[in-house]
Order: sequence, then structure tokens, then C-alpha cells
Amino acid sequence: MTYIFDGSLQGLLSAVFEWFERRPGKVVLQSTEMFQPEVFAESFTVITDTIKADRVWAGLQKKLKKEWLRKFYCSYLSEIPEVYNHLFQFSIYIFKHAAGAESNYGNEHVIALSKYAKSVEREKHRMEAFIRFQKTGDGIYYAGIDPDFNVLPLISNHFKNRYADQQWVIYDLKRKYGLHYNLIAVEEITISFTSGASKQNPASELMDENEFLYATLWKDYFKSANIVARKNTKLHVQHVPRRYWKYLTEKELP
Repeated sequence: MTYIFDGSLQGLLSAVFEWFERRPGKVVLQSTEMFQPEVFAESFTVITDTIKADRVWAGLQKKLKKEWLRKFYCSYLSEIPEVYNHLFQFSIYIFKHAAGAESNYGNEHVIALSKYAKSVEREKHRMEAFIRFQKTGDGIYYAGIDPDFNVLPLISNHFKNRYADQQWVIYDLKRKYGLHYNLIAVEEITISFTSGASKQNPASELMDENEFLYATLWKDYFKSANIVARKNTKLHVQHVPRRYWKYLTEKELP
């Protein structure tokens, strides 16, 4: 049987609740977006229920340490189609076994979540390191990004603490939502972009009049601090993969 859910975390947890309530046997979980009906296959559409989802999450909190709760959440944020079924099966496995079952790396779902979580955590750290803000004409610092995974929920506290004295917006251009810090709290936002504003580098007329000068000064500093004789492009790319260069002011892209 295939369980179909809406793709949300609460929907996934609701599916786990439904499985234990119905005990239908072997089930595969798929999101509505990925589900392809089959003529002879049975399916069940899970209705997202916050009460049921909260009960499942509370149960996982009792069974798992914080490290694994974070791995669970990070894996979900990977948005990889296969991850939903792994999370579903992992949850059932944890509830059906004694404490410490998550340490069994012979289980395919334990291994999968560890792998996905590691990839998401790596992307989180790279976004924290490579994001560069540009000051807009209205005094807000803006950064447009398109990360491999949905890491905005994971980087919120880092930027709130590091840039607590200025308003900023980090916008995920791929997922069409962002974070706005208003000097008090971080809130989730969506933006209806005008022409030019949705690009990685917004149109010059939208930026602060000194932004170009700051960018030029930073590029000059970077060039002057660079030691050409010690240039090691291979090592540099290992630490700063090329796909992140578009975020870096000091990089001259073709």
C-alpha cells in the first residue's frame, strides 16, 4: 500500500500515526507531488492532523536524543523524494524497538537519515560562510540564495545573532520564501519581485548609493591580500566549491 501525504512535516508525522492506528502492514510513503497512481496498487491519502502529528513528535522526543531529532529534521529539509519514506520507516522502526535503536547502522533507514542530515548540515555551514549581503536603497541588507537544500530554518539564529544591529533579508529564490530580521525577531516572508529584484545581484537602481563603492573596496582588498605565488586553485575549490562563487563579492565571474 502507498500512503500519500501533502509533503509537510506534520503530514509525515500524521502518516506515522495513521500507520500505528490502522496497522496495514508494509507501506510506502510518497508526497502528493511525486505520487503516480498504479492500476492494481492500493493507496491511502493521509489527512494532515496537527494533534496526531504533535503526539508522534512528542513520542520521538522521548525515544531519541536531541542529536537524532536534529538529524530527523535536517533529513526532512533535504527535500529529496526518497527521504520521506525513509523518515516514515525510521519512525516506525524507532517506536517498535527499544531505546538506542537509532544506533543500529545496519538499518537502511538509519544510514539514510545520517547521510541526508550530513549533507544538509554541510550546506548550512556553507551558507553561513558564503552569504554576502548587499545594502538596498531603503537600508535593508539583502542576500538572494538558491541552496541545494531548504536550509533557511537552520541558519536563522546564526544571522540573527551575528547581525543583530541591522535589518536583513535572506531570500531563497528557488523555494520563493525568505527570512526578514526587523531588529526584534526573524519572520518568514514572501516577496512579489519587480523586474531585476529577483536576480542574484539586484538591479543597481535598487541598491544603496555606496554599495558599488563598498564592493569595489572589498575586491581591491582581496586582490592586495592575495599572494599569487601561493595560489592553489585545487585546494581552494575543495574548500569553496565553484557553485558558491556567485555569492562572493570578491569573485569575478564570467
